[in-house]
Amino acid sequence: MSVIIKPVISEKANYLTELRGAYSFLVDTRANKIQIKGAVEQAYGVKVADVRTMIYAPKVSSKHTKKGLQVGKTNKLKKAVITLQEGEVLDIFSV
Repeated sequence: MSVIIKPVISEKANYLTELRGAYSFLVDTRANKIQIKGAVEQAYGVKVADVRTMIYAPKVSSKHTKKGLQVGKTNKLKKAVITLQEGEVLDIFSV
């Protein structure tokens, strides 16, 4: 199981990085905080101080067409916000 899917690069994620040194990643929905911490430390070679996770529910959308009601949904996502120990810096674009 690959724990880290990809880093989140957005305005809010960059703001958190500059303000608090917190980095955001999309992770596997079955991964726990210990697995996420280990995967980040192994992949980037840094010491992780804190891991916060959040699960986004799938969004359901529907529309009326000639064939009737069409219902679709997005995938469930899990996002992890990683805070590094004092003095550590993570370069997301290098890996």
